[in-house]
Amino acid sequence: MGVREGFEELYGAAPEGVWAAPGRVNLIGEYTDFNEGFVMPFALPHTAVAAVSRRTDGVLRLHSADIEGPVVELRIDELRPRTDTGWAAYPAGVVWVLREAGHEITGADLHLSSTVPTGAGLSSSAALEVVTALALNDLYGLGLGRPELARLAQRAENDFVGVPCGVMDQMASACSTEGHALHLDCRDLSLRQIPFDLASQDLALLVVDTRVKHALGDGAYAERREGCEEGARQLGVSHLRDIAYEDLQQALERLSDERLRRYVRHVVSDDHRVDRVVALLDAGDVRAIGPVLTEGHVSLRDDLRISCPELDLVVDTANASGALGARMTGGGFGGSAIVLVEAPEADTVAKAIEEAFGAAGFTAPRVFPAVPAAGAHRVGRSAS
Repeated sequence: MGVREGFEELYGAAPEGVWAAPGRVNLIGEYTDFNEGFVMPFALPHTAVAAVSRRTDGVLRLHSADIEGPVVELRIDELRPRTDTGWAAYPAGVVWVLREAGHEITGADLHLSSTVPTGAGLSSSAALEVVTALALNDLYGLGLGRPELARLAQRAENDFVGVPCGVMDQMASACSTEGHALHLDCRDLSLRQIPFDLASQDLALLVVDTRVKHALGDGAYAERREGCEEGARQLGVSHLRDIAYEDLQQALERLSDERLRRYVRHVVSDDHRVDRVVALLDAGDVRAIGPVLTEGHVSLRDDLRISCPELDLVVDTANASGALGARMTGGGFGGSAIVLVEAPEADTVAKAIEEAFGAAGFTAPRVFPAVPAAGAHRVGRSAS
């Protein structure tokens, strides 16, 4: 049953419309977004889809086709940050943040379904936030642009849910275009769509979901964010983005705390890796980004220390099996890795990874190709 039909069955009337927002995979630039640096995500074909109608009585009703349970009914004037840790906090947080920003939202009915794997580091939460924000923007005629919707969705996750994420995930979901990677400056949200057509180069990018669930609200992410902010303070800059790569060694010598040195080294060097990948893609040398991806993984593993045995096994096995490069992607401590391969070698590399997981006694991973897809959009025409 589609979300439109599910909405009718739940609420007894057709929805005013249906919207979709994708998850994302990040090609390069990890933990750089909240440091006001650079990232390079692209949208996946996997989406959160929402059928939505307005209400005028101050009631918000939420239902997910993917999670057992009744309709969640909330009063929008009683929404309070950090009181709900379930899935409903993400769309409810968007309603709260829109109202906090002065937009007159009088209620809504939502029925949601998502094909974005949860806990895989592919931004299932951002997809929920962005699809809600886009639907309410359209239905209530708020006139907000995509970057503004992404910022509001980020605020919902930061201030309402309580996860101190940067803006990359929401921007990728809201602003991506098919066949392109999004080169995003997280300081001013300026962006450039960079062609990323792997098939034309006879290449493939595999996503390997390790099925190790990560939860960014558990403190490890926040600890690294605070460490980056402390590093910036000690170096006398507002954000680590302001440390030029050429000045990195000098900056590290000014830090006495080994942990802060590691965090600063990762962020500044990963910003530099984004620059290198952009230059390579602009030059049409897609294969050459492989070693940069692997270099990024080593930094995430050794300096940021957010990898895990399953992610390391993906990267090591892929590279030993002929991949051009690989790295973990997303917040870490589980989730997914990406592997750049020659398209004819994709099945061989995937099989080697699956066999390595079996030999190590790990849960079998989920492997699928990542194809750059469209950002958030309205689906079909209005049903009202």
